[in-house]
Amino acid sequence: MTEYERMRAGRIYDCMDAELGAAQRESHRLCEAYNALGADDGEKKQALLHALFPGQDFGLYRTLEAPIFLDNAREIRIGKNFYANVYFSFIAGGQVEIGDNVFVGPYCTLATGIHSLLPEERRIQVDADGSLHDYEYGRSIRIGSDVWIGQNVTVMPGVHIGDGAIIGANSVVTKDVPPYCIAGGNPCRMIRRRFDDELIAYLLDLKWWDWDAGKIFRNMEALCSGDLTKIRSIAD
Repeated sequence: MTEYERMRAGRIYDCMDAELGAAQRESHRLCEAYNALGADDGEKKQALLHALFPGQDFGLYRTLEAPIFLDNAREIRIGKNFYANVYFSFIAGGQVEIGDNVFVGPYCTLATGIHSLLPEERRIQVDADGSLHDYEYGRSIRIGSDVWIGQNVTVMPGVHIGDGAIIGANSVVTKDVPPYCIAGGNPCRMIRRRFDDELIAYLLDLKWWDWDAGKIFRNMEALCSGDLTKIRSIAD
């Protein structure tokens, strides 16, 4: 098993491995090129985003306001219609999966890597031949669809944020957040549910984010009403 395979399996791996290092450097180079572009370089920015996230469906848009830092972009899967404000960063170690119609505020970090609490295991190891090794492991982050993450939020390794959740500014998310909940704080805790249980269950089954753009826009008023009767009346 290669170090890359060990990382993806959630096992301890050497993050100074040559294959991993090459993937990270490529991601860093693309981020540096992206960050160097100006406000009028929209086409060039989109080309670089497609290079960072090859084969992914951007939907109507995918916007990441510069600067960005992605430790290894090939480990990130993002759904349609994604927006991230400035200083969006991903710290590698695990994988990240993000759903559709997700909005991320400025200065947010998705951190998937974990080092040992023991200093003798955490420090860089040196072999007799002088080669260096840095051992860590990761836990993947999953963010559902229709999620809003406020400014300066850090999402820690292994966290799952459910569909429709809202994360308040300056939060450190250390545990899973249920669907359609508002949560915040350090550590992040649930504040309240956005809707009653019946409406939450209906929205989760409806999966409106899978609709085409025309259907979403035609039914925007009903979807934003919070009224189950109006939402159930949606016909097309």
